[in-house]
Amino acid sequence: MRRRGLTILALAALVLGAAWLLGGGADRLAAWAAAGQREAQGALARAIRALRGGDPGAFAGLMTLAFAYGFFHAAGPGHGKILIGGYGLGARVPAARLAGLALASSLAQAVTAVALVYAGVLVFELSREAMVGVTEATLAPLSYAAIGCVGLWLVWRGVRRLVKARARHAAGPGGHDHAAHGHGARTGGAGGRGGTGPAPGGAAACEACGHSHGPTVEQAAGVRSLRDAVAVVGAVALRPCSGAILLLLLTWQLDMALAGIAGAFAMALGTASVTVAVAVAAVGLREGALAGVVGTPAAARVAAWTETAAGLVIAVVAAGMLAGAI
Repeated sequence: MRRRGLTILALAALVLGAAWLLGGGADRLAAWAAAGQREAQGALARAIRALRGGDPGAFAGLMTLAFAYGFFHAAGPGHGKILIGGYGLGARVPAARLAGLALASSLAQAVTAVALVYAGVLVFELSREAMVGVTEATLAPLSYAAIGCVGLWLVWRGVRRLVKARARHAAGPGGHDHAAHGHGARTGGAGGRGGTGPAPGGAAACEACGHSHGPTVEQAAGVRSLRDAVAVVGAVALRPCSGAILLLLLTWQLDMALAGIAGAFAMALGTASVTVAVAVAAVGLREGALAGVVGTPAAARVAAWTETAAGLVIAVVAAGMLAGAI
């Protein structure tokens, strides 16, 4: 009953969230975030002037305002939340690990902004308009395309897992028919009748044949390679925050480069405060929605369908952002 209750609550949260967004909630959120960004941007300009004038508290104020700007920037519609949230819903990833990816993605955006600005002004002698143009006309479409590719990767992996789950249900590694000997969710144990114990590697073993029918949920969660992490972080980091670019350019022109770099990373932490929350919420929703099937023969199939659906959502949203950027 407890698992069923968690599943119902998670599904209800998803439905209510979707209804709120479709009912105009997304527009209201975007307007609120844009207003906050404008206020923070004006305050940033005043803080920079105070820092240049030697105000002893100006540096701390600048960092606080940069953090606030990053928060409002992330609170509005954005590619980072779509990817982090979708990946957390689609793949079984521990909350701490996904939160780490969200933080790494935000900090990597700051690194991209610093690299773009200082390569532009020191090597290529680009103007502010040219650098903003590179961000919006080149890096943004590349980022959206990369996010779409991650979504398609999740779709492909989900479909592949679904096919494998169905194949394992019908026949084990030895090619025999498990339905013939009543294959189910039972696992052998040292004290169980006719039990064979865990199969090598910790996977559950069938009572009748002793073969492993596939990895355990814990093992599947561990098979999240460095490739996934690089893809998620890289897709987000390709498009730096435009606010960070403007801050870096302004502080460079005023000979306050270190303050600008510190401010860019403060913005990244403000962005991370939102994306980390999205990551934790996505993992919680996924675990709640799947709680009712954990430990049942349907668990692998439901997880595969969830991954496929999340990947489709990411790919479709990314395609829409890409179409709007080109």
